[in-house]
Amino acid sequence: MIGVMSRFLYRFLVLAACVLPATAQMATRRASMTGSRGDRGKCTIEVDVDDVAEVDIRGDQGRIRTLTGQPSEWRRFECSDPLPPNPSDFKFTGVDGRGRQTLVADPRENRGVAVIRIEDPQGGREGYTFDIEWRGRSRRGFRPPNNDWDDLRAPGPSLAVNACRDAVREKTRGFRDIEFTRTVVDDAPGRRDWVIGTFLARRGDEREEFRFQCSVDLQSGRIRSVDVNRAGDRR
Repeated sequence: MIGVMSRFLYRFLVLAACVLPATAQMATRRASMTGSRGDRGKCTIEVDVDDVAEVDIRGDQGRIRTLTGQPSEWRRFECSDPLPPNPSDFKFTGVDGRGRQTLVADPRENRGVAVIRIEDPQGGREGYTFDIEWRGRSRRGFRPPNNDWDDLRAPGPSLAVNACRDAVREKTRGFRDIEFTRTVVDDAPGRRDWVIGTFLARRGDEREEFRFQCSVDLQSGRIRSVDVNRAGDRR
């Protein structure tokens, strides 16, 4: 009997060791409201990141998903109003932090969810602060079901944008210091399954601007093709 219990306890501990790290990679928080600004809202977010993380903002709810490194942590999440599901205008501004902060999903194109990717290239934690601002009447008191969080990285522009960026990095392995300056889902007629944008990178000593386009299955995030050109070249 003791041997059976010992084997059971061992299996339980092994299972817990596998599960706990995965669940520790996510932290949610609800914003503290500091006074409504009518149809011009703003949030200030401050987080600690060790390597790479993404921050999702929806309504008055936030979620940090640690992609690599030690689990990220919230420092501050203050808003004048909840982010509306369909803002008429939206702006992201990186305020502080030694690494890179990038808006990878605009809430106007991602079911009301803003996604900000933070990449910290140095060892140890670093505090990052950014602002999001918008125009549009907020829905105070609106509480989306918590299980909706499970679908934020499901089919949609956010998944396609990340998949395209990964494909561009793979195609430009010989480039250095890649910095994406613009990444959007093409809104031209007949081009809704394309992700386009620009980035800066070094080939040799010169830093150049490039543009890219990816043909993407928006439902799965699968890349059909990727094309990269210098910004001054014709396609």
